[in-house]
Amino acid sequence: MISCKNLYKSFDGRTILHDISVEFKTGCTNLIIGRSGSGKTVLLKCLVGLHEPEKGEIFFDDLSFTNLSFSERKEIRKNIGMIFQGGALLDSSTVFENVKLPLDLFTNQSEKEKRERVEFCLERVKLSDAQKLYPSELSGGMIKRAAIARAIVLNPKYLFCDEPNSGLDPQTSIIIDELIHNITKEYNITTIINTHDMNSVMEIGEKIIFIHQGKKWWEGSNDIILNSDNKELNDFVFASAMAKRAKSMLK
Repeated sequence: MISCKNLYKSFDGRTILHDISVEFKTGCTNLIIGRSGSGKTVLLKCLVGLHEPEKGEIFFDDLSFTNLSFSERKEIRKNIGMIFQGGALLDSSTVFENVKLPLDLFTNQSEKEKRERVEFCLERVKLSDAQKLYPSELSGGMIKRAAIARAIVLNPKYLFCDEPNSGLDPQTSIIIDELIHNITKEYNITTIINTHDMNSVMEIGEKIIFIHQGKKWWEGSNDIILNSDNKELNDFVFASAMAKRAKSMLK
């Protein structure tokens, strides 16, 4: 479980996050949604320690991440997997080498153990035949699957995903959503996804946090989101659905 209490974050005197308190459940897909500039990316970066909040606390399980020293935070970071918006693979390294990198950096495993773990993760994301390829030889969906393999290679307790479907066609987006959701269930991970993709919301949104103007405006699940009487949420859902439909028609 990851939670934050009364979180505030400002830049250049402008408050971006206002008194955010939320709990992200273990073993389910937690989604942060909101318009561009709403503060959802800032919230995600605060949770992983890339931004320091001015006020409030962040907890990983019962441990106050906010009050830990840099060296103490390293122990928690070993249990964090990250999927970046563009995949963030190293262009000069093969798929195998990209996935193996966290094992090289954070473990003392033998080369045999590392190879077996990488091969297992690549098989899990259906990329066993691509391990010798370079990122330039991969499709967008394959890049995201390789990024997922790298994110889970250390068997993390926490998984953060920043717009994992960005730049993907609808069919590939569904595959990535299902993969993240299945891995979350299979390994009982606390997964937090920053997204504006309404397909993701409706398919895997077990817990959804809607951020509006830096505040937690709505909280619920995909079972009830379409029946909400929250005007700002309804405007966001409608606008996102229309934009998705228009984008599909142009392809």
